[in-house]
Amino acid sequence: MVVIVLSVLGTGLLLYSRAEWSAMHRWNRAVGDMSIVLVALAMAIGPVSRLWRGSVRFLPYRRELGIYAILLALAHAAIILFGWVTLDLMRLFGFEFHPGLQRYVMVNHGFALANLIGLLALLYGIILAVTSNDYSQRRLGNNVWKFIQQGTYILWWLTVLHTAYFLFLHFLDYHRQTPDPNWAQWPFVALVASVVALQFAASTATWRKSRLKRTGMAKAE
Repeated sequence: MVVIVLSVLGTGLLLYSRAEWSAMHRWNRAVGDMSIVLVALAMAIGPVSRLWRGSVRFLPYRRELGIYAILLALAHAAIILFGWVTLDLMRLFGFEFHPGLQRYVMVNHGFALANLIGLLALLYGIILAVTSNDYSQRRLGNNVWKFIQQGTYILWWLTVLHTAYFLFLHFLDYHRQTPDPNWAQWPFVALVASVVALQFAASTATWRKSRLKRTGMAKAE
């Protein structure tokens, strides 16, 4: 319930923050942005639990955060398919129909690559979400299950690349008027930097503890 309430409130605030946008783009960005926020929180919990032992109790939230992040990502994909490219899969990958040539032509390479990255992230996220349960852990075995779930890092960076394109690059095409910068650009940079900093700090702390332990064992011998 905590994650559901967080998702609903966060999506609502993101919708409100872009009241001047069209309905399709407001919902598209709101659910997409909230999805990456949930993934970031899931990625941050592990390092935080290594740095502050009292936060270990929040580890179970990683599963729910990941599952609801994927549900929001599915909603994000549905809005793009039905509202932006109107079920024309060629448009999803940067093609537009040219009436004079009577065929599809590539007009936006970046859009194609970004959506391919997003699609890969979504497919991988679905695998992670479907296996994020005790039944899958028992059926797959602990080692295989952990190997699959460690792919969260792949999901995270694919999502970061996908989001970065639409925040910083997509609307810079020479043949269109460049809109005002999206307010989410620098909060997104801060979010990614925070996760990376936490992971680095946790890795450093773990390495120091391991080194001190080896040094203590060597002295004891």
